[in-house]
Formats: sequence, structure tokens, C-alpha cells
Amino acid sequence: MSTSTVISTVDNITLVTLVGFPAQVDSIAKIFDSIAQYHINIDMISMAPTHGAFTGLSFTISDNDLVDVLAFTTQLKKETDVNVIVSSVNHKISIYDPAMKNTPGIAAKVFSAIAGTKADLRLITTSEVEISLLVTEADFDTVLSAIEQAMAG
Repeated sequence: MSTSTVISTVDNITLVTLVGFPAQVDSIAKIFDSIAQYHINIDMISMAPTHGAFTGLSFTISDNDLVDVLAFTTQLKKETDVNVIVSSVNHKISIYDPAMKNTPGIAAKVFSAIAGTKADLRLITTSEVEISLLVTEADFDTVLSAIEQAMAG
């Protein structure tokens, strides 16, 4: 692990996945605007590749906002054909290192370490300098330990 690598965690995260969601940017903008009306802060966002006119759109929120997001998703289901999947009590693990931008193999090291745990990864988001993973409560300690060992070695 380089001296600039930081591994951080956030507990009590809810994953919301919208399956069969329209794959247009205006639809995405409207959905996030609607969620903002409930005063819900969104963290991780991931969109699956489109299948025709539809996609899967996933995002995370704090478990503290679970009741509000359920009110939102109940209304969404009444108004659309979108299938909603909600999973709470997850954990976010983030590996941040500015060296990632110019160092091949860091993602390979992280995912090789996780592969040995057989963990259930719920969501992956990245940037040039960060890898963020959403894992279940059951897999959190094992995955965190594997990442810490891999990055130390």
C-alpha cells in the first residue's frame, strides 16, 4: 500500500436498483430530481449498459432514508412499469490513492483479493483515483480484511 492509499468505510447503506428504467438522460434527471424532493442524499450511482430503450439504474442512500425512499419507490411503481429492488444494511468500502491514475494493476489487486472471499459484491463504482464497493453486512469484515492485506502487500 502506498503511503497515500486510504481505505475508508461507511456503514448502513441502502442499495436501490431500478430495473427496466428508460435509458434517456431526461428520465434519469427526473428520477434524481424526484428523489431530491424527498430530501434524500444519493451517493454511489451506476447504470448498466442499455438494452434497447431500457437500462438498470442503481444508487445508494443512507439506511436513515429508507422510509423516505420506500415512499418514493411505492409512488414510482404506481406510475411506471419499473421494477424496484431495495437492499439495506450494506457497507461501502472505498480505496483511494492518487497513484491509481498512473499505476496499472491496482484494480486487479483489489478484485483478486476479493475473489478469494467469495463475497457478494452489490455495486462497484470507480474514478481515476478511487474504487468503491458495496458489500453485504455478512461479507463486510472479510472483504475489508482481504483488501487491507492486499494493499499492504
